[in-house]
Amino acid sequence: MDGDTLVETVRERTATELDRLGSEKALVATTAAQLDREHVLSATLAAERRAAATFEAWADDEADADARAAFEGVAATEHDHAEQVVALLDDPEAEADVAVDPDPDPLHAHLRPLDSTPERVAAGLVARPLVSSRSLLQVINFFVNEADEAAADTVREFRAETDALVEDGAALLETCCESEADWERAVDAAVETVRIAYDEYAETLRGMGVDPAPVC
Repeated sequence: MDGDTLVETVRERTATELDRLGSEKALVATTAAQLDREHVLSATLAAERRAAATFEAWADDEADADARAAFEGVAATEHDHAEQVVALLDDPEAEADVAVDPDPDPLHAHLRPLDSTPERVAAGLVARPLVSSRSLLQVINFFVNEADEAAADTVREFRAETDALVEDGAALLETCCESEADWERAVDAAVETVRIAYDEYAETLRGMGVDPAPVC
C-alpha cells in the first residue's frame, strides 16, 4: 500500500458517512439548530481550538521527528484559524462562551489517546481533514447565503489548508509505515475516525428529531 491508496481506501469505506457529513444538516448538528452568525462562528472556533489542543498533545510526545514537525505545524495553523474566527465575531464577549481548550468532542476523545505514529497520521492528517472539510463547506455556504463574502473567503482559506493536509498525511505515511501491519492499522484508525465523527453527527440529529439520512 502507499499513501494515495490509503486515502482512496478510506474514502471508499466511508463514502456514505462522508457524504452525509457534508450535507446542509451539518450546521444544524454543530449549532444545535441555532443557525445564526454568532453560533456558527462559536462552533467553528471550538472545533479549531479542539484540533489545536490535540495536535499540541501529540507533538509533545511524538518520537518520529517528521510527524512531530507536522503535528506542530497543524497546531499552529489551527491556532491561527481560531484567531481569525475570533476577529469575525461581532460581539468580542462572545469568545468567552468558547473555552480556550474546549472539552474534546467524541472525535477528539478518540484521537488524543492514539499513540502510534501511523495511526496518528492517518487519523489526524487524513481522516480528520476529510471530515472537517465537509463541515467547513457548510460554514462557507452559510456565509455566502448571508452575503458575507469576507467571512466566506476566510473560511475558504481554512478549508483549502485543511484539504491540503490529506496529501501531506498520505506522503508522511509512506515514511512512517514500515510494514503492511502499519498500513492496516493506519487504515483502521482513519476509517474509525470518520465513523466516530459520523456517529456523533447522526446521534445529535436524531436527538433533535432530525433524520441524518438524506431526503430522496
